[in-house]
Amino acid sequence: MMMRRICHLGFVIAASGLAFCAGALSQETGTAKTYDVVSPPACTNYKGETVQFIDRSTANAGTAAGMANRDSSGTPIVVRSNFAATTPAYQSFIDRHECAHHQSGDVDRPHPPRNSPEHLMNEAISDCIAILRLRDEEGYDEAAVGKVTAAMRREMAKIGFPEISISSRISNIDNCYAKYGAAKEFIEGVLKQRGLLQP
Repeated sequence: MMMRRICHLGFVIAASGLAFCAGALSQETGTAKTYDVVSPPACTNYKGETVQFIDRSTANAGTAAGMANRDSSGTPIVVRSNFAATTPAYQSFIDRHECAHHQSGDVDRPHPPRNSPEHLMNEAISDCIAILRLRDEEGYDEAAVGKVTAAMRREMAKIGFPEISISSRISNIDNCYAKYGAAKEFIEGVLKQRGLLQP
């Protein structure tokens, strides 16, 4: 039931890996604005393994991004690239979105083709988990969620996403925030449907 409600949105959300272009220029100086980098949240994957967060900077310092994976030794990780390029609230969303890929088992399942319905569903589920965690753990109210989705709209538009993708993704986040219970229960529902719920 839960998956059906977000399914139709997952098909039109054209987000892959949550790459955020956040090179806001200061009008006075013409330089890219930077922000303090937030501490990463607690993150444990569906197997009970602690996820490690790794901060990296790249040559393209105007783009903040996150990626969930396992390193060469099999440790679950989230790589945080250029987080100082985007707002703290948005950093927090990226962190939890990437953590959600570990929590829902995405990282350990075969990766579907980019922009396939399955890939887009994974992204929609991770968005949902991220906003539920921000609501449950950080007390985000509707105004705070609005700041996250406003930043998302700006950044997605900057890198060329069509309005239908942006508005559908935001609609999914708003729907998740308003209609679902605790993030833990949502994650358990996803794992149960995927046959990954640990005894």
